[in-house]
Amino acid sequence: MDEAIRKYNERQPGAYGPICEQLAEIIDSELQNAESKIWHAHPVWFLKDNPVVGYSLQKAGLRLMFWSGADFEEMQLNVRGEKFKDASIFYSSVEQINSDDLKRWLKKAGTIQWDYKNLVKRKGRLERLK
Repeated sequence: MDEAIRKYNERQPGAYGPICEQLAEIIDSELQNAESKIWHAHPVWFLKDNPVVGYSLQKAGLRLMFWSGADFEEMQLNVRGEKFKDASIFYSSVEQINSDDLKRWLKKAGTIQWDYKNLVKRKGRLERLK
C-alpha cells in the first residue's frame, strides 16, 4: 500500500480508519496495475493516468467514488454526479462493505472509463475511452 494512503487511513476518526484500510486493501489487490496516491487530499487510484476510484470522508460517511461509475449499471452506486459520469456509495461501518460487489465494480472500473485525464485539454468535454 502506498505510504501516504496508509497514513491517510490511520488519521481517519473512529470506524472510518478500518473502512479505509479494507477498501485500500481490496482496491490494491484488484487493480494491481494502478498507480495510487493522495490526489486533492484523498486516496485515488489511476489507470494510465486516468482516475478510476477513490474515497473521502464526508458528512454522510466515507464516500467511495468511481469516476466512471454512472455507466456501471450498479444499483448500489446510487449517488450520481451532476456534471460528470461519477457514481458513489457511502459507508459508515466496515461491515457494510460487500467485497464481492466491490471487486465487480473494480473490474468494471478497468474497462468502463471516461477520459478524465484530458478533461482540461478538451475544455470540460468528456469522451469515452475505448
